[in-house]
Amino acid sequence: MLVVIQLCLTLVLRPWRCWVVGGLLWSLAVPPAAGQIRHRPNHVAAPVAKPASKAVPADPPAVQAKLTRAASLSSEFKDSEALALYQDVLKTVPSHYLALWRAAVLSVRIGGRYSDETRKAAYFDAARRYAERALLIQPEGGESNYAVALALFNQASLYRAGARLLAFRNLRSHVYLATERRPDLPEAWQLRGRWQYRVAHYNLLERVYSKLVLGGVPEGGSSREAMAALEKARQLAPQNIQFCYDLARMCRYQGRRQRAIEVLREAEKIPPVTSEDLVVSRLCRQMLPPLLRAAARHQRRNPAQEEAPTVSPDPNGPKPPPDTLGKKEAR
Repeated sequence: MLVVIQLCLTLVLRPWRCWVVGGLLWSLAVPPAAGQIRHRPNHVAAPVAKPASKAVPADPPAVQAKLTRAASLSSEFKDSEALALYQDVLKTVPSHYLALWRAAVLSVRIGGRYSDETRKAAYFDAARRYAERALLIQPEGGESNYAVALALFNQASLYRAGARLLAFRNLRSHVYLATERRPDLPEAWQLRGRWQYRVAHYNLLERVYSKLVLGGVPEGGSSREAMAALEKARQLAPQNIQFCYDLARMCRYQGRRQRAIEVLREAEKIPPVTSEDLVVSRLCRQMLPPLLRAAARHQRRNPAQEEAPTVSPDPNGPKPPPDTLGKKEAR
């Protein structure tokens, strides 16, 4: 009886509660109109499509100005100043992909000029950190994979034999991804050719260690493919004298004397720009006379014999004859 009296008083004194309860019951009892059912999915789909069309925000004007200035300095071979600007950008935008991978490349370039292994290692370590941060942002980016491979390749020159072979195995996927994602990057083709040639010429102890400890020699080592990769790099950047020197040395050691002479002749026409270019130019000039003398002797002894054709500049093109590994040139 008390419950009934309390319920009546509640309904009399607070009628708005009845309206609320009645409205809720009505909304549950009456089904939605057909037009409402058709309209609801369109209303929900709009917010879902909005994030997909969200554009990546552009760099602030100050950051863009620093990036432009850094690229200009790098093209002028002022690597230290360019690196400082990229580092300044990373203080503002720590995850800036362009600044990260270019800072890695510049760090390797600067570190390679030092003869002191401590300084060299410090720059190579910094390059590795920049490159790995770029790789986290774009795991399959051509630039990030090139930066990682470049840092690993140069770090390996400071390692002991076992660690060096491990580094060569680890950078394989990076060097291939770099050329696949950025086939227009000549430095990536140069690095791929260097790696392929180095792996192709593992000595006996290196091969045994790789098979017993590392699970096998990395796939892809080939002198023929290495020379094809260097040909591709030269095709993309014909004025790079370092590419000429690397290719000429490979051709020389593989018995392709005539092609080595052709490349060195072309290197003579390239004016050196930096001090590194001047050193490489001198090495090219020193390599040429012995090759010319050996070619002249070979021509006198075998006037009717022609040298084997050079490799195709396209890695996917026709394959040249098998390599003559271990063949020594006459001097």
